[in-house]
Amino acid sequence: MAWISDKTAANELKEQSAKVHRGDLETLLERQKAVEEKVKNSGRLNRFSTDIKLMFSLIRDYWYGHYRAIPWKSIAAVAGALLYVLNPLDLIPDLIFGFGLVDDAGVVALCLKLVESDLHRYAAWKELHSS
Repeated sequence: MAWISDKTAANELKEQSAKVHRGDLETLLERQKAVEEKVKNSGRLNRFSTDIKLMFSLIRDYWYGHYRAIPWKSIAAVAGALLYVLNPLDLIPDLIFGFGLVDDAGVVALCLKLVESDLHRYAAWKELHSS
């Protein structure tokens, strides 16, 4: 098993996204360092480290009201994917050596595909407003 199917990743992301409430964003921001450590220490997730930092930046700017030009559905998908990464007992428990983060990487990859245009617009906005 090298990867999970797009259908499985889509189901997991949909399930996580449906559970996301605005208050979860604050919790997620408080746990950013934990997610970044997990990503840094995983070959499968490490390739998404730049994207995950951008996802956290988006959540932070949304939470503080700096950036709202994005549908809640996209915010929920990003938060759902990041919360999925945080959960050690997800579809494939993270403790299973060699396979534990396969599902996490699949969910993040699918999320990035689904919200790609929203992330590009946010990155452009961030570039304009960072000076």
